[in-house]
Amino acid sequence: MAGWLTVAREGEVPPGQVRVVTAGARRLALCNVNGRYYVIDDVCTHDGGPLDQGELEGEEIECPRHGARFDVTTGRATCMPAVVPVKTYDVRVEGGEVQVNVP
Repeated sequence: MAGWLTVAREGEVPPGQVRVVTAGARRLALCNVNGRYYVIDDVCTHDGGPLDQGELEGEEIECPRHGARFDVTTGRATCMPAVVPVKTYDVRVEGGEVQVNVP
């Protein structure tokens, strides 16, 4: 199962919020930053914590376990203890559906 998969309807995730979605066997975090959608793996690269349970502030999400932060637009780790980026996925909105491209 690869390619563009629908993971939500447009508007289901309000700005500033995160929701867990699945694409095949992948658990992903769908983030709404000021009306733009970004999708990252829902796992902290520091200790495997669930990023969807952290706070989304602007373009950064904070892991609730140890405070590591990631830029959801690029995946870059922006705050220790994480140093490895989180995987990001291409996102598009087609016909009111939020879709993620899963390799």
